[in-house]
Amino acid sequence: MSSDLTTSDIHRQNVLNNRYAMQQIENELALGGIIYQNNRYFTKKQIAEILEVDERTIDRCVSSNSAELRHNGYLILKGSNLKIFKGLFKLDDTNVVESEFFGNAPQLGIFSFKSILNMAMLLTESEKAKEIRSRILDIAIDTIAKKSGGHTRYINQRDEDFLGSSYQKEKYRKLFGNAIDNFIEDFPRKYKFYTDKVYQSIFAENAEEYRKILNLSKQDNVRDTMYSEVIDLIASYEAGLADSLEKAKTKKAALLTRKEANQLFDEFSNQVLFKPLIENARNKMASRDLCFRDALHEKLKHYIQNVPEADYERFLGEKSKALAARIEESLEVYKRLKDR
Repeated sequence: MSSDLTTSDIHRQNVLNNRYAMQQIENELALGGIIYQNNRYFTKKQIAEILEVDERTIDRCVSSNSAELRHNGYLILKGSNLKIFKGLFKLDDTNVVESEFFGNAPQLGIFSFKSILNMAMLLTESEKAKEIRSRILDIAIDTIAKKSGGHTRYINQRDEDFLGSSYQKEKYRKLFGNAIDNFIEDFPRKYKFYTDKVYQSIFAENAEEYRKILNLSKQDNVRDTMYSEVIDLIASYEAGLADSLEKAKTKKAALLTRKEANQLFDEFSNQVLFKPLIENARNKMASRDLCFRDALHEKLKHYIQNVPEADYERFLGEKSKALAARIEESLEVYKRLKDR
């Protein structure tokens, strides 16, 4: 979140996808505009005045960043749509000729509120844009902190899927631990060794590397900070590995050596069926942690994407809740079922 908005399209889109921050920014900036098709729009002339730049500067920025600005609500109006828009626009000065305000071109580019902010993030030569960028970042960071109760380290637990994944995790983790104890020859810290192999296979980091990136203390449970998709994949790995270890030990009729177990792990983790699941887990971990926790997974930086609007709803929206509230709800459900 702290990266320069002028150079990072991912950081720009992360801010613009956060509708909670957008609502507050729109209220605070109060830029005006005209309501067209239930959204607030602005003309190029208005944008130039707001950002205190020449209209040609706006044209150059649009030309260089057309796809990004269109994605965020920049529209080209023609024909009847242009006529309707002009009809909605009431000029303050009745002596101003329409052509002088809108131009004579058969089309007109108009900017949504999101595309204005997008423009402010792109224009490095505008001091006004710089001021707006600074305020945008402050509000975006503040919104995430407030919505998460100030605990972004555990923002993953606000996901309604987290509790179910966590319950499953414990069952398969125990199965995995028993398999390591019962089917592999003993050596120092073997459970940690194979747990790290699972982590490295899925997200290219061992437990200690992950702790440092998220700045976790020794008291923090690593898996308590992971997203449900990552927990589910770890559970699948551990269940499958436990089964493979048991079959290999039964076939050999003796405990597996460390070398044999390592080979089994490597063969298991290289199965093609895991590739799309691993890629999905890496995308989500790298992207969400950078956005919500301002934590960069260096080994996963090539997987970073912008965080979609649905993820803001998932972790900050009405369905998201603190873990304590979810546990309380679950207990109430269990009590009602028991009383039937």
